[in-house]
Amino acid sequence: MRVSLQWLRELVSCDGPVQELAERLSIAGFEVEAIDDLASQAEGVVVGYVEDRQPHPDADRLSVCQLRVSPPGSDEPLLQVVCGAANVRTGIHVPVALVGAHLSAVDLTIQASELRGVASTGMICSLKELGLADSSDGIAVLDELLEAVPPLGTPVAAALGLDDQVLELAITANRPDGLSMLGIAREVAALTGGQLSLPPAAPVIAAEPLPVEPASAAAIETGGLFSLTALTGVRVEPSPAWLQRRLERAGLRPINNVVDITNLVMLETGQPLHAFDQGRLAVLGGRPADAAADLVADPADLGLRCAHAAEAFDALDGSSHQLSPEALVVTYANQPIALAGVIGGAGSAVQSDTETLWLEAAMFSAEAVRRSARSVGLRTDASARFEKGLPVEVTLLAADRAVQLLQNLAGARVQGRWLHQRPHQPADPLRLRRDALHNLLGPVLVDGQEEDLADGRIEQTLTALGCNLQADEEGWLVTVPPSRSMDLTREVDLIEEVARLVGYDHFASHLPDPIEPGGLEAGQQAERWLRQALCHAGLQETCAFSLVPAQGLVEHSPRLGLTNPLLTDYGHLRDSLLDELLLAARRNLQASMPGFWAFEIGRVFQIEPSNLIERSELAGVLCGERRSELWSSAGKGRSPDYFEARGVLQQALAALKIPCEDRATSHHPLLHPGRAAELLVEGRVAGWFGQLHPERAEALDLPEATHLFQLALTPLLSAATRRNRWQPAFASFATVPASERDLALVVPDSVTAAQLLGAIRKAGKPLLESAELIDRYQGSQVEAGNASQAFRLRYRDARRTLTESEVEQAHTKILGALQKQFGAARRS
Repeated sequence: MRVSLQWLRELVSCDGPVQELAERLSIAGFEVEAIDDLASQAEGVVVGYVEDRQPHPDADRLSVCQLRVSPPGSDEPLLQVVCGAANVRTGIHVPVALVGAHLSAVDLTIQASELRGVASTGMICSLKELGLADSSDGIAVLDELLEAVPPLGTPVAAALGLDDQVLELAITANRPDGLSMLGIAREVAALTGGQLSLPPAAPVIAAEPLPVEPASAAAIETGGLFSLTALTGVRVEPSPAWLQRRLERAGLRPINNVVDITNLVMLETGQPLHAFDQGRLAVLGGRPADAAADLVADPADLGLRCAHAAEAFDALDGSSHQLSPEALVVTYANQPIALAGVIGGAGSAVQSDTETLWLEAAMFSAEAVRRSARSVGLRTDASARFEKGLPVEVTLLAADRAVQLLQNLAGARVQGRWLHQRPHQPADPLRLRRDALHNLLGPVLVDGQEEDLADGRIEQTLTALGCNLQADEEGWLVTVPPSRSMDLTREVDLIEEVARLVGYDHFASHLPDPIEPGGLEAGQQAERWLRQALCHAGLQETCAFSLVPAQGLVEHSPRLGLTNPLLTDYGHLRDSLLDELLLAARRNLQASMPGFWAFEIGRVFQIEPSNLIERSELAGVLCGERRSELWSSAGKGRSPDYFEARGVLQQALAALKIPCEDRATSHHPLLHPGRAAELLVEGRVAGWFGQLHPERAEALDLPEATHLFQLALTPLLSAATRRNRWQPAFASFATVPASERDLALVVPDSVTAAQLLGAIRKAGKPLLESAELIDRYQGSQVEAGNASQAFRLRYRDARRTLTESEVEQAHTKILGALQKQFGAARRS
């Protein structure tokens, strides 16, 4: 937002240095990105008079001019300047850049020089060289541009409107009022205590109901309001100089008085407006074109709808578009005449022969305007304001203001107004409690002493923003003005405004009383340990976007889509962490990396019939070899098999003493049907582990030895934070020797090691001290459908040394239990 300091000072008294104002605005949240001093564009440029003009002796297109740049009667000699403009002549006043002047608009420093052998000490300037809009090809003739030419030698900046400073403000998304001069003026008044001098409200124009179809009425009501004001007797001509200068300083190009007035009101109030030529609309409706200037359009033919697929639309800027159903269009006789809230159509534009107008003032929903602008790849000053959200209460006020200016500057006469709007309920006043404000903000420093912020300062700050305050015993009932209704919706918002405008640096800094030590909760600490354990196991942590495409790698329930996404490819909330991990694995392998071992802990979102479920998950991928372990394989890369990959995950879970068991499964669409398991934590299913399905691996161009795991984070952290999990258990060192036995069994290959270990530990009590799997084999030496599993068992009695017969008896008991439960046979 470009803010003219001259215009701002007409609205609010702020006579201090512009640098100080810029600093106050930046601290308050309106960052000043640049200060454009227009006077610097004409520094060293004065008013001159062409006393004589002669053709250059050696160049047909050059002229040698004798210029007077001092008042008549002075003894200063004339300046000789060589000029190449075709419109230079004797007897005119021109802007002359003296030697040493720097023209910042064209980055040129004037020096004395010779052109084709003729000395030149200065330059006659065009408007373009002074940084002003210029439609001509020659120099600026002040006699034609100004009503009264200043005295010779006078700096030309003030006469050409280059005596202003323009502040470039960065407006945040929650402050649409910052895109209007009135909003900035109120902000400055609240910051500086300056007196507001806002334009008086324009006369209100009575309105009739707008005759629209039900579909158009529903579309209008999603935004809030749509109005048309019919005007006749309009004179379309160039705008006055003051109006053109205001638009130019705001970065807009003057076009004609009608369009310029709508742009001026948009800059002043923040409400975009659009003017249609009634005659051209009537032609669209089927009237003869030769009488277009005398025709009147019918409001009943107006409509608002989504565009048809590939519907053609020619915009005011000369571009042509093939619209999509995402675009919202204003129609006349079912033909698009404007892209709602973005840009008007070329077929109904105001031209020099326009005499009758429709002035549109509407409120379109921010989501609809953003979709429309994105669908055609076009962003305008109007769409930028609608996208941030505007208060509907300002719409008709802006229309009345524009009608008043059209009457004064274009001779317009009001024919009538039509209006359709959604029923509007005024917002209830907000309660602002004095104690809540003081408790949240603390005291301010007054002469080094801490004091509560005075009621008068609170009231002054909020009143300057346009709020209406009604005091009571607890504080105030605050009625928020329409311009801030989008931002100030809660008590804490009002407190924040007071702190922001008073200045955070004015409040005392103090620590909470009493001071309590902080720290991580048990669950937070366990999550941190889990991340570290996974990294120690050889995985790298990744972080992916939570916004993803509509379709994932697995067919599942639809993902939750955003109402108004910034990008189509990232318009839905993710329901799995594995999609991005698998794609990252493919990118790494395509970049000649030998492997990709990674995990992510993040939030996922799933839709259930009644509500949206949001939860934290842990997911990981082990794909290819682990580079840091080439030493263990004699320098040869090797991908882990299923059991080795499962052991990597178990290493991380065991570090947190999380009990985890496997239960075979074959139903997950991502996993190999024979190499997958559900993971049970404390007896409940918490996730799964498995090898990627070969078809999925081929489709993703990944190796078959790609292993995945996914676990809900909550049961992991619950298991890791059990009070007895980390309670140290002390026991005396064994003083008697242990006896170890190996037990190799042939069992059906469907029997897991976890099942066998559970049975071994139960049957081996009380002498069995430990049991662990040391080998698992399937191959030609074992009957098909069976597997060999070998365990190492350790027996010990803490009070005495066991005899051979006692160990053999316990060993035989374990074997018997395994034979009975699983049909195990001892492998010889």
